[in-house]
Amino acid sequence: MSTVTPRRSVPDSTSTTAPAAGPSRALDWRLRFGALSLIWGFSFLLIKVGTDGYAPFQVTLGRLVFGTLVLVAAMAVKRERLPRGARTWGHLTVAAFLLNALPFSLFAFAEQTIPSTLAGICNATSPLWGMVLSLVALSEDRPTRRRVAGLGLGFLGVLTVLGVWQGFHGLDVTGTAMALLASLSYPIGWIYVRRTLAASGHSHLSMTGAQLLVATVQLAVVTPLFTSWPAHFSLVPLLAIVALGALGTGLAVLIQYGLVAEVGPTTAQMVTYFIPVIATAAGVAVLGETLHWSTPVGALIVIAGAALTQSRGRAQS
Repeated sequence: MSTVTPRRSVPDSTSTTAPAAGPSRALDWRLRFGALSLIWGFSFLLIKVGTDGYAPFQVTLGRLVFGTLVLVAAMAVKRERLPRGARTWGHLTVAAFLLNALPFSLFAFAEQTIPSTLAGICNATSPLWGMVLSLVALSEDRPTRRRVAGLGLGFLGVLTVLGVWQGFHGLDVTGTAMALLASLSYPIGWIYVRRTLAASGHSHLSMTGAQLLVATVQLAVVTPLFTSWPAHFSLVPLLAIVALGALGTGLAVLIQYGLVAEVGPTTAQMVTYFIPVIATAAGVAVLGETLHWSTPVGALIVIAGAALTQSRGRAQS
């Protein structure tokens, strides 16, 4: 779900302050916030439906193709060009792999064996991984008691979701590990982008359009090597892939940029805490996935822990 503008890893140039807005404009950003939550929350359902008819790499490639087309169209409307410079494109290649090609593929593979609800909850662990990594890689991030408590609480929630007291009975370990690895890939990519592309001077739209384009090329190379051409094209899974790319990747990025510009990255990133709730509701209501008590309880603990890790308190010496 990520682009080159994350919450705590947002480059300084993206940390814009929202201008004063009247009631109508405030309602407008809240509507877009809700739309973004729904789009990203339903993305896990769309991945599940897509993998019912196509191989995981094919789902990811289709997602990237349609997402890139949306951003290219937006760039054309705004008359923006792709970034220049071999060094920039080199860093974008790494960012595309860590933020798009790898996590998108891992989630697609994971949802072959785990419910979309579990995949959505695993995605909510990204802020937890991000805190751990930022404390190591970003010298300006200092631990506080509140954030450390949030980290512990968050991973307690993960163990609750996985049912550790039952010895992970009935859990597909490989699929769950893939989903968690996908969630870990996002903060690794965020930190890489913050260190290498924060001062690139290019617009967010241009950089993300280029990033998705590179990720599309990466999957276009990999997919034929590990999959065969579909014998027939299943309509519903194909429509799910189109929606996943055009809405869940392309349109979602454009909405996210508008929110960051209007209300700031901190408020915009709060959408992260609604995604697992919507993903769980969609999986149960639409796909009929089974929901044990430990899943929603653990998800709430994960969300609470993630929220604490993102809070800014007084640093402890």
